[in-house]
Amino acid sequence: MKKSLHPSVLVVGTGAVGSLYGGKLSQSGASVSVLCRSDYDSVKTSGIFVKSHWGDFSFQPEEVYRFSDKPLQEFDYILVALKVLPEISVPDIISRFVTKKSSVVLLQNGIDIEEPVAHAFPDAEIISGIAFTCVSRTSPGKIHHMDYGRLKFGLYPKGLSKKTQDLCFLFGQAGVPCDTTDNIRKSRWQKLVWNAPFNPISVLCGGATTREILDLHETRGLVEKIMEEVLLIAEKTGNALPLSVIKKNIDDTKNMKPYKTSMCLDFESKRPMEVEAILGNAVRIARETGARTPCLETLYGLLKLIDEKNKKNPKFETLNPKK
Repeated sequence: MKKSLHPSVLVVGTGAVGSLYGGKLSQSGASVSVLCRSDYDSVKTSGIFVKSHWGDFSFQPEEVYRFSDKPLQEFDYILVALKVLPEISVPDIISRFVTKKSSVVLLQNGIDIEEPVAHAFPDAEIISGIAFTCVSRTSPGKIHHMDYGRLKFGLYPKGLSKKTQDLCFLFGQAGVPCDTTDNIRKSRWQKLVWNAPFNPISVLCGGATTREILDLHETRGLVEKIMEEVLLIAEKTGNALPLSVIKKNIDDTKNMKPYKTSMCLDFESKRPMEVEAILGNAVRIARETGARTPCLETLYGLLKLIDEKNKKNPKFETLNPKK
């Protein structure tokens, strides 16, 4: 007998990741509502359209909330797909939606990002998730999913749960490759092996695509050195990864369609970049563990300065998700 699940899901953030995976959950039979900021009018009126290499589709959420709205129901899953930025407090945004039945799912970039949410909701199940995908938001309510799309989920700080496995099953029902792990921290270090070099280098090299970064011998060499530093930090924290992870990441990137990273797109659109989540946290952990990471230190300093200068641009988008 086939399993049938119809949970209620609130997707927090209708950017590229939230819209793509919220839409896929809706296809699996879940009742999906969204909480959005700048896209509210567009999503409320016309829903979300996703141009995807899996097949194009449209998605009309059950309910569309502003960040200041009160919930009309309780949710089984609260899936957070917001950028990880100092000015965005996830606990403040979702507090009115979290109930005894809610599992909080953090489908976000970066390392060591879960603790503020776990601290704010000590009785809630925290599921940490990682997306391996090439996807971008092209305009309000419009998403372009170019390549990949695999997901991985695990209970934070470690372990598995029935609801984690059920969530993975739901994504699988919609054709999304998804698996679970009992060590999500280690998986986050594995994702950082890719994020740490490609995101900042794409910005520093004037909007370079992943293909351009790898085609030049010098930047490819830099990618490998940065990946080695991430492996060193991971090992120092008890999350050792095999050296073969570097070759696999580079081979996979060479095989995917040329792609401008999310950090690069944020920089070009005058939006805040996830400098702290992707670089700052890793650098701080390296210092605490005694790992020597000169390349990461350099990237962090440069990206921090670029982000600060970007914020002074008159066209800079100041995020205030409470509105």
